[in-house]
Amino acid sequence: MAKSQVTYNKIEKEKKRLKKREEKQKKKEARKAEAKENPKGIQFAYVDHNGNLTDTPPDPQLKEQVDLESIEVGIPKKEEREEEEPAAKEGKVSFFDTSKGFGFILDSINQEKYFVHVSGLLEPIAENDKVTYELERGPKGMNAVRVKKL
Repeated sequence: MAKSQVTYNKIEKEKKRLKKREEKQKKKEARKAEAKENPKGIQFAYVDHNGNLTDTPPDPQLKEQVDLESIEVGIPKKEEREEEEPAAKEGKVSFFDTSKGFGFILDSINQEKYFVHVSGLLEPIAENDKVTYELERGPKGMNAVRVKKL
């Protein structure tokens, strides 16, 4: 005789699924019963000056006028924005593998490690060299570029 393909685990999962379905049905019936008892509910919801939902309309005297020309939509033009020159940072090479072409620089101010690739070097570096560098956003975080020895 062949053994049944239904395992204990499958039976327990089925019981849980049926129990959830029953609970959902009970909640649905309770919501319907509550709606029959109190059919009116909140007809309108208002947002007060603090951003909270209320059932009372807001006071029109607290309304604030906004000048439409003062609203700026989009990114300001390049000449209007302040251009920040990337400041050269100083640090120490904590690890550099010349065979693989990458390493890490430890910032002297905030002690953060930044990834450096051989393509971002202006001159060859080695471990424990003091260097200056600039930061650029890479795919996995900030990368050190334009790296020079001090």
